[in-house]
Amino acid sequence: MSDENRTQAQTQAQSRETTSSSTDSTNTNTSTNTTTHPQTKHILKTIIARELRTVARTRTFYVLALALTAVVLGVAWTGGGIRAGFVPTAVDLLTPLELLVPVVAVAFGYRAVLADEQRGELDVLETYPVSNRSIVLGVYVGRLIGLLVAIVVPLVLVAVAVAVAEEDRILIYASHAGVDSPLLFVRFVVLTALFAMAVLAVAIAISAAVSATRSALALAVVALVVLLVGLDLLLVYGFTSGLIGDGALVHSLALSPLSAFRGLVFDTVVVVAAGTGPAVASPLASVLGLVGWTVGSLALASWVLNR
Repeated sequence: MSDENRTQAQTQAQSRETTSSSTDSTNTNTSTNTTTHPQTKHILKTIIARELRTVARTRTFYVLALALTAVVLGVAWTGGGIRAGFVPTAVDLLTPLELLVPVVAVAFGYRAVLADEQRGELDVLETYPVSNRSIVLGVYVGRLIGLLVAIVVPLVLVAVAVAVAEEDRILIYASHAGVDSPLLFVRFVVLTALFAMAVLAVAIAISAAVSATRSALALAVVALVVLLVGLDLLLVYGFTSGLIGDGALVHSLALSPLSAFRGLVFDTVVVVAAGTGPAVASPLASVLGLVGWTVGSLALASWVLNR
């Protein structure tokens, strides 16, 4: 992430000037020497804008976005999903996105707070009436906007390609009982975004918890292994050992962000398109699981900064 170091250093002076000017703009009594601090909302917007500038100026993020676009379009085309319809395309993309979304999300966030601390910007922000929770939220929102652009844009391009191949899709689905719909693909995109939000929050928590770049990278790798493999293995162990019963399995999948995402796609996209099928997940529990990982990780990041 050397590119991010250089670009974030370029924005440090701009962010301080913006914060300083916002302080001056809040002085409503010019006859006194007292200075009114900027409102928290204005500082929050400043942090978000700074993060957006960092993302826009970091070439590594562009490389990740282009690589993700190439993989998504390549899988959709070679797998034949584009000609088959929206739901077959979503099924083809599910497995690659299960791997790529966490990798891209962690890359976007694993040094976000750490870089601010290393440059001393957190010390500057502490001189203003802004909580650590607002700092974490601002960093998270700024990075999230860039991450969602990198993930959603390729999926939109795929949806356009599927729509162009509409005539072939109608001929194929004329002999099937399933119902294909662009709304189901939109649901798939929203679920992918929720998954990305949860993983990015974990990466932000990692960035707040470490004090060195090497530690951040090492912990990011561990987090990826846990998210992609570890939690699912724990669920498998719990089920095979009898700790998780048959009835509780669909709810237990919500404990893993990856399993929650996969279960939501199958239950709310694939099964809906097929018109029938077994319940592979609890939609409510899975959504709550993703939200829980997001909120819990951001709360952890805020608590770590308060120490």
